Amino acid sequence: MKKTLFLLAAAWLCTAALAQHSDKETKEDIARHRAMAVAHEGAAKCLEAGKGEKVCMQELAVACKGLALGKYCGMRHAH
Repeated sequence: MKKTLFLLAAAWLCTAALAQHSDKETKEDIARHRAMAVAHEGAAKCLEAGKGEKVCMQELAVACKGLALGKYCGMRHAH
């Protein structure tokens, strides 16, 4: 239940934030999200290749530099 409420609140905040952006800012956000997705896909492939979490997270940090906040490129796992 708490997770559902959190997700609904997050979706609402994202929608409100997007409504305040200009077309140019929205396009920049789209490009940034796509770049983050590519970086995360690279991290997934790295882990699949057996390189180890430390190596893959270092590669992710390099790929995401300047894209998102935090060392996990805007995504943090529960573990």
